[in-house]
Amino acid sequence: HDQTEAMTLGTRIVVMNKGVIQQVDTPKNLYNNPDNLFVAGFIGSPQMNFVKCDVVEKDEKICLVFGDNTVVVSDNRASTLRENGYVGKKIMMGIRPENLHDKEKTSKVFNDVIKATVSVYELVGSEVYLYFDIADSNMVARVNANTDAAVGKEVELYLDSSAMHLFDLETENLKNKMWDEYE
Repeated sequence: HDQTEAMTLGTRIVVMNKGVIQQVDTPKNLYNNPDNLFVAGFIGSPQMNFVKCDVVEKDEKICLVFGDNTVVVSDNRASTLRENGYVGKKIMMGIRPENLHDKEKTSKVFNDVIKATVSVYELVGSEVYLYFDIADSNMVARVNANTDAAVGKEVELYLDSSAMHLFDLETENLKNKMWDEYE
């Protein structure tokens, strides 16, 4: 079975990597609350976007900087990142394609905007997948088909920072004591 069929049939799923159990959970929790980078990338189509970010402090706010883009993290996450020594280091941010919204064509409003130049435009029914590169990472946004985006055109995308996942680059884990405070 492909991963989509398994998720629609199972009430609890075991995700394994090279014979080692990574997470045992409901399909919804695997998707929304992956324990680590492997599970996050395994579940979902298109898969979660991943980009390495510098954790920096600007004007008393903790930000994730990648390419020319900056995302301000919530106060809870900022405290956790500070207390665990991540300021001045790199971290992996994960964001699902549906949590990137075409700024010009959505009624939703978010604080963080990223800019990207579309390299591939893929119409899939009522949605469009916009593929682009940021900070040496291939990324995709799943937006409504009414988008004005086109190949070679720069778009502004709202990033729903409440839906992003942060992973330690060495352990690749999300669910450990460090993250329990906000997850």
